[in-house]
Amino acid sequence: MTTQNKPFIIAQFSDCHLFADKKVKHFGANVWQNLTQVLTDIALRDNIDCAVFTGDLTQDHSELSYQYFAEAVAQAKFTIPVYFLAGNHDDKEMIAKYLVVPNFQTNNIISHDFWQVQLLDSKSETPSGLVSETALDELAQRIDKNKFQLLMMHHHPVDIGYYIDKHGLKNQQVFWQAVNQLNNEDMKIKAIACGHVHRASQLTKDQVDIYTCPATSVQFGDTKEKMASILPSYRLLYLDSNGTIASEIVRP
Repeated sequence: MTTQNKPFIIAQFSDCHLFADKKVKHFGANVWQNLTQVLTDIALRDNIDCAVFTGDLTQDHSELSYQYFAEAVAQAKFTIPVYFLAGNHDDKEMIAKYLVVPNFQTNNIISHDFWQVQLLDSKSETPSGLVSETALDELAQRIDKNKFQLLMMHHHPVDIGYYIDKHGLKNQQVFWQAVNQLNNEDMKIKAIACGHVHRASQLTKDQVDIYTCPATSVQFGDTKEKMASILPSYRLLYLDSNGTIASEIVRP
């Protein structure tokens, strides 16, 4: 049962980049072990309401990597629902085939007493992101005007300041026009949480807070050749009943 004083808590994890071989390393990191370490830590916390994976499940595009992701979630023995989005590396057909075991949820809306979380598909035919105008129209139609809004997506909707920006959201201008129009109609979009960038940061654009999630695989440095860390991390989002959001980065 929820109470007005308890925040709605989301564990966001992202970018695990699994292989068909659990022993293979990605930039020196055993990504399978990193993922299971993160999921174990999330499962041990009894105050989390749900988990959201914001994409890039696979690195080698193998069918086994999808099976291993489902296996890792099953091994964690979650008592909470797990929502997910496709990243630029991912195949939606493979996701639909394997992310069907408990506790995966296919909804693109997460509803709470005071909050509505919208999962936006930003996968395109290229590594860059695209939220289609159709998806933006559907977002406007399904928003509950009586609840605060958090949007979650794979690609970052603003430039971060290093090489990953060339693979960011292609239609930033159209996206922000839609967000601002919705907020002008008092629809309360408070924040956007994304993956893809492999590092934790917090920015603000047009009075909307933007949270980027660290990766379970590796944390990127400023150049493609240099990793900042091969240790896993994830983000906790605390959604309060008054519309404010607090957050912390967890390094298990």
